[in-house]
Amino acid sequence: MKNFKITFTFVLLLLAGIFSAQKVGVVDTNEILNKMPQYKEAEARLNAQIDTWQSELQNLQSEYERKKAAFESEKVLLIGDQLKLREKEVMDLDKSIKTTTSLRFGTNGEITKLRTNLVLPFQDQIWGAIKTMAEKNGLGTVLDKTSNNVLFLQKRYDYTEKVLDILLKGTDKKEKSNSKSKK
Repeated sequence: MKNFKITFTFVLLLLAGIFSAQKVGVVDTNEILNKMPQYKEAEARLNAQIDTWQSELQNLQSEYERKKAAFESEKVLLIGDQLKLREKEVMDLDKSIKTTTSLRFGTNGEITKLRTNLVLPFQDQIWGAIKTMAEKNGLGTVLDKTSNNVLFLQKRYDYTEKVLDILLKGTDKKEKSNSKSKK
């Protein structure tokens, strides 16, 4: 039912656009992001950080399993405070693993926040390029293929490459001016 409502709304908007003589264009923001060198560099730095955190978590997990196995095998030999102390060590490590996993990899964890912060500046650039492209091409509406609301698209209405051209030309101009000012 929900998909029907979304599809129905999309068709109504599309028909309203056609009847009001608005031109409609479509872009793929994921493709645009993936072709931006600055985004790829930032994403590589983020992925390196994620790899580091995963490695740390694996080390914690290995230490936990090692201490837990040692505790289980020596449990019968331990008495009183020794038993409680070793059991607490194992439980603290388990708690640390769960806390670290939640803080870094959870739905509101550091990775989610870093990914959001990574994309935001590029979204602003993409929005500006889309606006420029829409004005140059007389588009009244621009849809994003990434949001999965595009049911059919003829290639001539896909403006992704034009937005990329605007973005990448802007990058080339910045790089050229930076290299000239360094000389």
